[in-house]
Amino acid sequence: MANGELAQRSGTTAEPLARASAPPGAALRTGLAARVRTTPSVDPAFSLDVDFSAPTGFTILFGASGAGKTTLLNCVAGLITPDSGTIAVGERVFFDAQSRINLPVAQRRVGYVFQNLALFPHFTVQANVAYGLDRIGAQERKRRVASVLEAFRIAPLATRRPREISGGERQRVALARSLVTDPCILLLDEPLAALDQPTKSRILDDLRVWNEAHRIPILYVTHSRDEVFALGEQVLVLDHGRMVVQGTPHQVMGAPRQETVAQLAGFENIYDAVVEASHEDRGTMTCRLAQSKVSLETPLVNARVGSVLRIAIRAGDILLATHPPEGLSARNVLPGRVAGLIQKDVIVAARVDCGVRLEVHLTLAARDALQLAPGREVWLVVKTHSCHLMAV
Repeated sequence: MANGELAQRSGTTAEPLARASAPPGAALRTGLAARVRTTPSVDPAFSLDVDFSAPTGFTILFGASGAGKTTLLNCVAGLITPDSGTIAVGERVFFDAQSRINLPVAQRRVGYVFQNLALFPHFTVQANVAYGLDRIGAQERKRRVASVLEAFRIAPLATRRPREISGGERQRVALARSLVTDPCILLLDEPLAALDQPTKSRILDDLRVWNEAHRIPILYVTHSRDEVFALGEQVLVLDHGRMVVQGTPHQVMGAPRQETVAQLAGFENIYDAVVEASHEDRGTMTCRLAQSKVSLETPLVNARVGSVLRIAIRAGDILLATHPPEGLSARNVLPGRVAGLIQKDVIVAARVDCGVRLEVHLTLAARDALQLAPGREVWLVVKTHSCHLMAV
């Protein structure tokens, strides 16, 4: 989003503590460092308290609704003034409560693409993209607009209006408008959520190519686990205004150590469990799911017999059989009965009672081939390393 429109959106934000001078010139190619504490006036019961850094490239902000992702973006953009802390991109300080620095929105050089895009319906594509460039010469403005229209494959649409182009094309216009101002950081608040996966992938590929040349930090809010793995050079997970974990996608999502992260990462089955035995010779241990007689062989961790852990298992990592399976490498085979079936698009979620209720995901074809129905006797197959262990 152009700085001018960001300034319009800032509305009644708090007056700046002090105005620090912003040196002209190209955006600094360096990372973001932020330490922010704030309690937004719109929700006094919520507070944001984070301390993190984001290098150039994609940093994913991941978390449930209400976790504080958009609040954090708004603090970086200057739409919310934090109660305390600092925000800086390289040596360029946006906010420092102690030094009473609070750069106005228009001086921060932040690109921001909102969920609703906020394109001007009466402007052409070219006019929308050029909106934030009123302070530069006509020739430079023309050059920048032409360059970014080409980069995002929308040059042929230059004379059309937003209502005359597709949803994916409107997303490209919003991105181009944010980047034509040469921002030092880009904030993306789920702007691609409504698009189909192929369209989204093509847009993100073009954004990735653009950033290989410009190397600025990009904070990208998403609820999509696929996007976390496809895009993120690092992931920050927020929960109730706190950063609960930070790392690479595989570190954070592949083997989560917090229940909040496990839920967000798509682990549908999460249970308390008690360590019953340790098998150091084979690198496993036996854990009994709380308030049941169901025991699972899990990877070995540093936990004493009798200690309480949580076990997380993805529904897609459990196999179903309608006859007792034999000759398997999987260590966990649990008898049970189908308690219910729910179709979710092309996936079927089966609820199976095996002493505890486990959710299992399978295809429509698998459901039909197995002739699954409520009451059908089945066996669940769970590999040892599909059982992810977390501290309570």
